[in-house]
Amino acid sequence: MIRGQCLCGAVQYQVHREIEMSILCFCQDCRQAQGSVFAWNSPIPKQNFQLLQGADFLKEYFHTHQKARVFCMNCASPIYSYRLDLPDILRLRLGIVIEGDIPAPIEFAYTENQPHFLCVAAE
Repeated sequence: MIRGQCLCGAVQYQVHREIEMSILCFCQDCRQAQGSVFAWNSPIPKQNFQLLQGADFLKEYFHTHQKARVFCMNCASPIYSYRLDLPDILRLRLGIVIEGDIPAPIEFAYTENQPHFLCVAAE
């Protein structure tokens, strides 16, 4: 099982299965949304995600008409994103996991935007 929480602790969740894969995305949208050089995500079945507390702290931002980014409106920690055309999948933000095993990334997206000093993705 995976447990996670936002920076302030208002939003807490658990995932009722192990994370099977993780992805690093270097696209400009993910970089801006994370405030970092990449986003570290895992697609998970929505049915395995359980919000333990903080539903009233969740805020959605639709960056496109299909994709929402969900974050804590108190501390701004990104929690997950979802797409309207993939209603059964959440893309969990792995930087806020506090308990459980996360596998090393096996997929690297938009590596052309990867900073030259960072050597994490095969080219």
